Amino acid sequence: MKTAGNLVVLGSINADHILNLDTFPTPGETVTGNHYQVAFGGKGANQAVAAGRSGANIAFIACTGDDDTGARVRKQLASDNIDVTPVSAIDGESTGVALIFVNAEGENVIGIHAGANAALSTTLVEAEKTRIAQADALLMQLESPLESVLAAANIAHQYQTSVVLNPAPARELSDELLSLVDIITPNETEAEKLTGIRVENDDDAAKAARALHDKGIRTVIITLGSRGVWASVDGKGQRVPGFKVKAIDTIAAGDTFNGALVTALLEEKPLDEAIRFAHAAAAIAVTRKGAQPSVPWRKEIDDFLQQQG
Repeated sequence: MKTAGNLVVLGSINADHILNLDTFPTPGETVTGNHYQVAFGGKGANQAVAAGRSGANIAFIACTGDDDTGARVRKQLASDNIDVTPVSAIDGESTGVALIFVNAEGENVIGIHAGANAALSTTLVEAEKTRIAQADALLMQLESPLESVLAAANIAHQYQTSVVLNPAPARELSDELLSLVDIITPNETEAEKLTGIRVENDDDAAKAARALHDKGIRTVIITLGSRGVWASVDGKGQRVPGFKVKAIDTIAAGDTFNGALVTALLEEKPLDEAIRFAHAAAAIAVTRKGAQPSVPWRKEIDDFLQQQG
């Protein structure tokens, strides 16, 4: 018997080194930043934190290094209402690192060292088979080894656990993997990478969604930045606008959206309501600096939605 709303997130953990600059440096140029912080990130961890803080019943399959950063990350994740039992500390590895520049417009450029994230093997996935089988949903991204993402999707599919894939960072994926996915949440760039269709307006989004439906995915949610999302179920699509806020830093906005979206769906909210809930969470996140520090708690999301009337 599945208990209400059990979520497993499989993904990456990084320590983010974030430097705020007026403009990005050009090759050979040195620019002086005006704000530096180290914050915990990684798409997997960000989405796990977003789910945990927004009220999901969640366990996280991931790897850290056997270093001080890894120990601090696990402690922090536990305080965000996440079951960290399936987080492995990998001997002799460093915890993943992301080096992030943020410009005055809140845009970012990122370089990543996978570190322990590369050690999230199919063996570790198999070891968590029961956990995945008993969950209601499995949420994944693409900062983990692809064969492990595929292995987890296969287990989930076999046991009727919904597979939610945020196909980020952008890369081409096999039809084998896509056919196992129930809900996919690409942004415009990722949608183009998966379908070859450039997404510049709602018509393009509908076309890209159809191409993904044709690969066997029932629910396609293409995030369109400030324009909201294109949500398509079995070929019936509509744009669901987001909320207007002043963005300070868009790091982890997409991750916050994904974690909150799955949380709301596991509470059996209808899709448009779940998207609105996720939009609210992401809107709060972009008004704050950093990845995980910017992720809101459930009460903040509920209060924000109440103010919108």
